[in-house]
Amino acid sequence: MIDDTKLQHDVQAALEWEPSLDASKIGVTAKESVVTLTGTVANYNNKVTAERAAKKVYGVRGVANDIEVAVPGSIWQSDSDLASAAVQALKWQATVPSERIKLTVRQSWVTLEGDVDWQYQRETAERTVRGLTGVVGVTNAIKLKPHAKAIDVKHKIEEAYRRSAELDARRVSVEAVDGKVILRGNVRSWLERDEAQHAAWSAPGVTEVENLLSVTP
Repeated sequence: MIDDTKLQHDVQAALEWEPSLDASKIGVTAKESVVTLTGTVANYNNKVTAERAAKKVYGVRGVANDIEVAVPGSIWQSDSDLASAAVQALKWQATVPSERIKLTVRQSWVTLEGDVDWQYQRETAERTVRGLTGVVGVTNAIKLKPHAKAIDVKHKIEEAYRRSAELDARRVSVEAVDGKVILRGNVRSWLERDEAQHAAWSAPGVTEVENLLSVTP
């Protein structure tokens, strides 16, 4: 296990390396390989970016993201204006069936609902509203419709793992039941864990991924 002091330093360095972040406003603590991020950022995208940067650091086994989004008063938008902006932004995304997505905004927090056919559409919808000025958080409750047999899903995921340079497929087991995929085993980093989950979501027919992979540096 990596020393927590070194882990704290490594995560701080990773945050400083991100050009879109003002790392001076982000605090980092580490305890038993779990990193806690505090402080403020100007938008929700930066909060997500900080978390991803921390997860990429070798030795990190968990991240608690307590960063707050402090929207400057000069660019603050009402919930009504923010909802209108989000609706228009989704309409401009050609890959997203915006007519099947409903959204609500409460205290600058956006909730997405509805259904789509593919995970990339679900992710694109979230990224689209996450980048809007004034958004402090996003809840993605969009559902996916299953389209494939469990055995086909399992086979495609295992093939993707074998092709990936980031993953040791031998350390990950895949179970698929009615569109739900369960990942078990252990990986070497949070980045590898996220890569395994991303590959699982990329298989056609997947509606849910339960990631039970443990990180063992």
